[in-house]
Amino acid sequence: MAMTRSATVSLLAAALVAAAAVSVTIGAVHVSGSDALGALRHGEGVGAYVVRELRAPRIAAGILVGCSLGTAGALLQTALRNPLADPYLMGASGGAGLAVALAILAGAPASLYTLAAFGGAIAATSVSLAVARGAGTSSQHRLILVGVGVSSLCAALTTLAILMAPHAGMSLSILSWLGGSLTGHGWPDVRWATLTAAAGLALTLAVAPSLDAMRLGRERAAGVGVDVMRTQFVVVVASSLLAAGAVSVSGVIGFVGLLVPHAARRLVGGSVPWVAAASAPLGGLVVVLADLVARGAAPPIELPVGILLSIVGVPAFLAIVGRTTRIA
Repeated sequence: MAMTRSATVSLLAAALVAAAAVSVTIGAVHVSGSDALGALRHGEGVGAYVVRELRAPRIAAGILVGCSLGTAGALLQTALRNPLADPYLMGASGGAGLAVALAILAGAPASLYTLAAFGGAIAATSVSLAVARGAGTSSQHRLILVGVGVSSLCAALTTLAILMAPHAGMSLSILSWLGGSLTGHGWPDVRWATLTAAAGLALTLAVAPSLDAMRLGRERAAGVGVDVMRTQFVVVVASSLLAAGAVSVSGVIGFVGLLVPHAARRLVGGSVPWVAAASAPLGGLVVVLADLVARGAAPPIELPVGILLSIVGVPAFLAIVGRTTRIA
């Protein structure tokens, strides 16, 4: 089984690389595969600039966003034993988006967006957990309802921020975060977000064995020495870091963290380390392919990736709600 799982994860990684290679050649300026490879190395001219400074960082951002959200969803679903938990529905993405909107409204430099996104993500998730825990024994069943409420509050406050913006350009900047898009980000944005995501992935590796034990339930996990509360806290921090890195480069993109872990479990089974390992490249593949569709579906208009994924994600979310109520 280990070899089969390894082969599956390797295949997903190879598919992600292939999708990235195709994506770098597609756009208003056609670039062949060999020209794109040369442009990444030492090419000059318009084609080289388009590949190196526009498409390559955009694709890197898509991979980063998908890997981060897929991994964060796998963490939250296992730690909370709730198949509907993900950064979007738990309020993390909404909180991060609100924080970035407020940062834009305050005129903060773009270098602070990641820090603002992390603070908003961890605050919103912490509120969701605190309120749900106060609900008593049914807190796990109410957690998603609380998360949806927190997300709605963040959305309302973000709308208020848009209305309070002193000029239209600032309002449009905030709206672009809400729609979710990979447009207009360069290598500096990707580097900042990569640092945040790397910290989240490091925490993920540290907590993965405890999460595997928590698949048995809170009581049994505690019986074998797992500190359940500490593990859940680390998961909140790790998922908030991952969500913050994603939101800082793409804005609010929902349902990747919800759907990708479910698909990963079907491919590699329920072991948490393997689910996380498969969710990362699978999430990246989903976002890169969605970005390709967003660019080519209605030219010359470019659809927001977040809206496109929500159109697909909502029916899938309803199907998951009707099929299952817990993580096995």
